[in-house]
Amino acid sequence: MTPSPTVLAPRPPAPASAPARPVVPEVPAVQVLSLTESILGFPDHRDYVLVPAEDSGRMLWLQSAAPDGPRFLVVSAAAFFPDYAPALPGAVCAELGLSAPADARLYCIVTVPDGDVAAATANLRAPVVVDPVSSRARQVVLLDAAHPIRRPLRR
Repeated sequence: MTPSPTVLAPRPPAPASAPARPVVPEVPAVQVLSLTESILGFPDHRDYVLVPAEDSGRMLWLQSAAPDGPRFLVVSAAAFFPDYAPALPGAVCAELGLSAPADARLYCIVTVPDGDVAAATANLRAPVVVDPVSSRARQVVLLDAAHPIRRPLRR
């Protein structure tokens, strides 16, 4: 049996591919958070939303759900400080429902002194710890002095 000529015919050339489009980072969705303990100095506020402050999702607003509540600029610790891995107390992990400390998302509150963005610092001593599954969170003051209260965002 001889194969048909169409089976033996060469394949047509592949169409030219379209030029590659730049990859646009996905902006994280607004996340509603319920704090198990209030942020230091703000005892009346436990319900917050985490909202992207810019397109990359590395900087966010931690905004109280109350109309007159506080709003904090926070950064993703993983994005700005990839080696940052504080020892989270087991009681905090249990309180938030984290199966392991590595499952937590850590955010650091940013201070911009006198509006000078170049002098902005992040508080690595008191991160906001979030369980991304349950959306429970709390600020944890670490006893380890190895993590600074004012770490420059720019190096």
